[in-house]
Amino acid sequence: MVKTGHYNHRKRRQFLDFMNDVITGYDDKEIYVILDNLNTHKPKHDRWLQRHKNVHLFYTPTHASWLNQVEIWFSILWRQALRGANFTSYFQVRKAIDAFTEVHNETAAPFEWKAKEVHQSTMKDIYKDLCK
Repeated sequence: MVKTGHYNHRKRRQFLDFMNDVITGYDDKEIYVILDNLNTHKPKHDRWLQRHKNVHLFYTPTHASWLNQVEIWFSILWRQALRGANFTSYFQVRKAIDAFTEVHNETAAPFEWKAKEVHQSTMKDIYKDLCK
């Protein structure tokens, strides 16, 4: 299931408001959240996380957005709901995102990464020459 939040700013307060919405109703469950390295996700002293012992945060490596599965969902949202659309207000964009999310969640399932076969690759000749 995908949860969305619409905020005018991208600050810690808005992130925590969203997280409070995400965890509502799951007090007795362990919650694992994968985040990117945005500064609002990583305060030096996280009092919110100390109060929510059932929430565990994990961070994707820097410059590895392809590991963050919400990026896959953003791509789906863009291709199926936003690309080519003509919006005249922020509220129309919100409405389109919310409508898509509602329909998407009716059949939502976890993404599965599959690799049929992995082949080791060698460095290109030009790169090998740089090391001489």
